[in-house]
Amino acid sequence: MRARPIDEPHRVSSQLELLFDLTFVVGVAAVTARLAHEIAAGHGAAGLVPFFQVFFAIWWAWMNFTWFASSYDTDDVAYRLLTMVQMAGVLVLAAGVPAATEHSDFRAVTFGYLIMRVGLIAQWVRAGVEDPSSRGTALRYAGGIALVQLGWLLRLVAAENGALPSRAQVPAFAFLVVCELAVPWWAERTVTTNWHPHHIAERYGLFTIILLGESVLAVSRGVAGALQAAEVSGPFVVVAGSGLVLLFALWWLYFLAPAGEGLSDRRHRSYLWGYGHYGIFAALAAVGAGLEVAVERTGHGLPVSPLAVGWAVAIPVAVFLALLWLVHAPLVAEPAVRPAAALGCAAAVLLLPLAVPWIGMTAVVAGIAAACVLLTAYVVMSSRPPRGTARDPDSVQDEGDRPRRPPT
Repeated sequence: MRARPIDEPHRVSSQLELLFDLTFVVGVAAVTARLAHEIAAGHGAAGLVPFFQVFFAIWWAWMNFTWFASSYDTDDVAYRLLTMVQMAGVLVLAAGVPAATEHSDFRAVTFGYLIMRVGLIAQWVRAGVEDPSSRGTALRYAGGIALVQLGWLLRLVAAENGALPSRAQVPAFAFLVVCELAVPWWAERTVTTNWHPHHIAERYGLFTIILLGESVLAVSRGVAGALQAAEVSGPFVVVAGSGLVLLFALWWLYFLAPAGEGLSDRRHRSYLWGYGHYGIFAALAAVGAGLEVAVERTGHGLPVSPLAVGWAVAIPVAVFLALLWLVHAPLVAEPAVRPAAALGCAAAVLLLPLAVPWIGMTAVVAGIAAACVLLTAYVVMSSRPPRGTARDPDSVQDEGDRPRRPPT
């Protein structure tokens, strides 16, 4: 197991990485469904803390594997078996999501997370043994991950025995999150790993597509519930169609500016970009939960208020738009989504739910989708070069303007 070249040509996601991502579909679907259930029951605010906690475990485990694979993917038997161990941990974690969100029982989630971390620790130990040039970095990774995992186990045991009061559990969780985030910075303080910038950008893009797919699944669950109740109406069609248009606009906005070149030119800013995606990914998952409740409410009655549903869709969309600019800004000299446009659209989206008493929830969801479509259209048109310039694909040079072949 030796580090792969940073500039390896034609580096793309492997079949094993794609299979690995499929296991995270289960975990994301579970946490999104639970958040939608809490919103539908009128307890959306109370469901945010367990949602963020479980989603962090999913996101952090996926991200750690992704960056390790970008540096040390050997695709041999040992690597595949240890990856399978991590995939098994994801499934155990997903099975524990209902207990964690409903009863704050994090035993299954912690155990699944432990399985994933054990597989990753073994990978780092192997890299440390077989790659002398990066031995210190690899062993620091293994030791740091193991130490923080011990902290998670102690937190669970203390919570189960009553030694950790309920009011201290969230601060303890936040402290361990800080420790997790500090491990890569500490491990790579002298020798950095050979992660591939374009490979990393592709992997993040694939996870974004997974989250958008989960949103489509969430909307389809709401549609299925309405169809079972045989209550298909005009507002139902408008909300379902607006949800699909909204997801398409968010997809378009995310992939307007590929991050591979920026990561290649500014590797030292990869922490801001990589860590900042937690907010982007969590916002996309929350959008799916909000849209599911919106579709279901227009199909048949739910106890949740229309204003709460409007906020459940508007807030994560606004967070996504703001973070999309904020996360990519350090990588490029001129972001594809300008700050004024992104923040202006985010502010407009946040103000729309205030109009629910006058125009209704259906119009608000349609307005949020329309705002994102307008932002997409504005960014696409403003990035198009003026007609007649060299960058304009529609411009045609005259025969006299074409460069002549130099004499041989």
